[in-house]
Amino acid sequence: MKKIKLDIVGLSYSQTQSGAYALVLGEVGGNRRLPVIIGGFEAQSIAVEIEKMTPSRPLTHDLFKTFAETFAIKLEEVLIYNLVDGIFFAKLLCSNGEKTVEIDARTSDAVALAVRFECPIYTYDFIMNTAGIVIEGNDFAFLENIENVGSYKNEPAEEKAPEPAEKDSIKNKPSPYASLSLEQLEKTLEKAIENEQYETAAKIRDEIEKRKS
Repeated sequence: MKKIKLDIVGLSYSQTQSGAYALVLGEVGGNRRLPVIIGGFEAQSIAVEIEKMTPSRPLTHDLFKTFAETFAIKLEEVLIYNLVDGIFFAKLLCSNGEKTVEIDARTSDAVALAVRFECPIYTYDFIMNTAGIVIEGNDFAFLENIENVGSYKNEPAEEKAPEPAEKDSIKNKPSPYASLSLEQLEKTLEKAIENEQYETAAKIRDEIEKRKS
């Protein structure tokens, strides 16, 4: 079965439902994007590593990485291998140099570990054909609109593909940080990280990226 390599395109906070995020994975060398609805904690963990933030205490995924490296276990790759009833299934391919073991994992946890181990993320072509979205234009415009795709359901144990939404249900709410200057945003971001308010930091980071694009 053909595997498709993915990159992390971005994270988008849903203004329509508290605690819901869209993790957007992009086909390397292609124009298909795979949005995965994940929880707030996992979204924060991914954003912290991507932005190279330094929490005062290690997050769960940081602890997992340290534990694995202590016992010479390497994460070789992450594979999103199935999609059943809108739920993505993923696994970790781990090796100790002598044998490789597959470990079942939630997609959000798998991606959070992938960015820490700097290992590739793959999926199968049939998943991209089923749940992928072909974009026209740039990813920033796509991320601006993806938060309004579907009725987000923040399932703590499962990652879901967004369901089609009715146009009348789309609500564009302004960011609560829109009135702040770029300098104020950066200071607020630093304070949020210092206080370990990573969900707030992720929202502020999104607003900063929007201004700089």
